Amino acid sequence: MITIIYPYRDRESERVKRSLDSLKEQTNSDFEVLLVDYGSNLSCASIIKDLISNYKFAKYLYNYSGFQPWSRAKAINIGLKKTTTEYIFTADVDMIFSPNFVSRLHELKNPFKAYYFKVGFLNEKESKANKKFENYLIDFSTEIGAQGLSLFYLNSLKEITGYDEFLHFWGAEDIDVHNRLEKNQTESIFYSEEILMLHQWHASYRKSEKKVLTTDLQLTDVVKMNQQKLLANTRSKEIKINNLNWGAGFLENDFENLKNYGQEKLMFNKKEVVTHFLFCELPNFKNGILNIHFVKDPFQTSLKYRLKKFLGKNVPKYYSLKEINDLLLLHIISFYHTHPYFYEVSNDLNSITFKIKK
Repeated sequence: MITIIYPYRDRESERVKRSLDSLKEQTNSDFEVLLVDYGSNLSCASIIKDLISNYKFAKYLYNYSGFQPWSRAKAINIGLKKTTTEYIFTADVDMIFSPNFVSRLHELKNPFKAYYFKVGFLNEKESKANKKFENYLIDFSTEIGAQGLSLFYLNSLKEITGYDEFLHFWGAEDIDVHNRLEKNQTESIFYSEEILMLHQWHASYRKSEKKVLTTDLQLTDVVKMNQQKLLANTRSKEIKINNLNWGAGFLENDFENLKNYGQEKLMFNKKEVVTHFLFCELPNFKNGILNIHFVKDPFQTSLKYRLKKFLGKNVPKYYSLKEINDLLLLHIISFYHTHPYFYEVSNDLNSITFKIKK
């Protein structure tokens, strides 16, 4: 049997249904689906959980990471730790599968090979049509560089500690995992003899990146940073990239404790205050929950501040909340992502709340 792992968060149910419906039409039923919900809002999670219950081959797993940045790598790793079949396929809720997709996976599966696949992309109108797989009109297809949809021998992934959990938001996790598998004597093969999957249209995630603070968690230039991590991993001889706790999800109890913890420490956006927190207070804190509420210093908007600054007198230096957002998210991803934590930008964009259990 093969487990098909869907990493998921807050996507529309119609898209997921089209993907699962295509799996109902498989000529080979020797598979199961595990949808790992990486912290969808509770309304969306409820809808998807109900949807999954309609498919006998599918299971739903919720991870309490809704107030954390998206990580496809971590979502897949959580699925890997819950999988018992010999082989896994890393899927995407955008996929519509050919009826012979699972049959082909069984023909290809090999403990010493990792296959990734040519994918046909649909335009927006075609994505919403209900057709037989062979009747869809393909806009364009992927070439050898796209490695996100892959068939793996599970033990080979476990030997390299799964996907690199440093990688958050978008980019690099699929290429990196194939690179490290090749270092461990697993051959990566691009299967391009036929198109077995169609990608439903959606707006580009990378184009949605903003240079200003948003409630939707973002980190400036994260794609470039992920590419640098990919290059560093490629140069390294190491194949095991994560710590021993890789693939561990966040539990409901930890989530509720953080969400309801109220002993808040107010922190102004002075550069020296933020720097001290990141490099001294945060790393040295232990045995409890730290709750920090970042806001703008009222003095920054005062007439006295503007007058002193105009006259060239000594005044505090400040980070913008966007700069604090980027600095803090970078520290979390680099050093603290295995700890239970909670991160939220307020709806009015005037504050950032960060809670962590250490």
